[in-house]
Amino acid sequence: MLVQLQKWRVNLFARQLFEGAVIAYPTEGVWGLGCLPGLEEPVTRILRLKRRSWKKGLILVASRIEQILPYSDELTAEELAVLKIEWPGSVTYLLPRSKNVPDLIAGDSDRVAVRVSKHAVVKAICDELGGPMVSTSANPTGKIPAGSKLRLKQYFPSGIDAIFPGELGTLKGASEIRDLRTGEVIRAAAL
Repeated sequence: MLVQLQKWRVNLFARQLFEGAVIAYPTEGVWGLGCLPGLEEPVTRILRLKRRSWKKGLILVASRIEQILPYSDELTAEELAVLKIEWPGSVTYLLPRSKNVPDLIAGDSDRVAVRVSKHAVVKAICDELGGPMVSTSANPTGKIPAGSKLRLKQYFPSGIDAIFPGELGTLKGASEIRDLRTGEVIRAAAL
C-alpha cells in the first residue's frame, strides 16, 4: 500500500540517489542514512557526517536476495539456504566480499555487511533502484542511533539532501549483525 500511494516519491528519491544524493529514511528500528554504494562522493559524505573511519565499512541493504549476490563471492548452497530463511528480515550478515564491493563499503575487511529488508520504505526504494543502497544508522559515531525524525535533524541539521517520510519498524534499535560463515554475533539486536 505504501509503495502504491507514494510511487512518485519513491521514484523521486531513486532519481536523487542516482544523482549522488545522501538521504535519510526509516528502517526496521532506527533512521538510516543512504546513498548508492558505487558513488564515492556520497559514500564519503556519509562517513564524514557520521565521523566514521572508512575502515569500519558500511552496510548494504536490498529488497531481494538477488540484488546482493553480485556483492558476495563463494556462497555455498547451505549458506544461501540460511539467507533465504532469514530474509527479508532484520538480521545483517557478513558475507565474503566480491570484487564489486568498493573499499569504502567493505572497509578493511574481506567481508561485506548486507541485509534484505522487510521494511516497506527500504524495499520500495531498492526495488526502484534495481539494487542495494548504503544503509547506516543515522548518528555520529558514539551516539545513540536516531530513533525519531527530531533526533535525526538534531544530529544532522545539514548534509542530508532529503528525508523520506515514514515510520520505523518494530525493532528497538539497529539490526543484529552476524557472520554467515562462523555464526558469530558481531552486534546483538536491541531488546
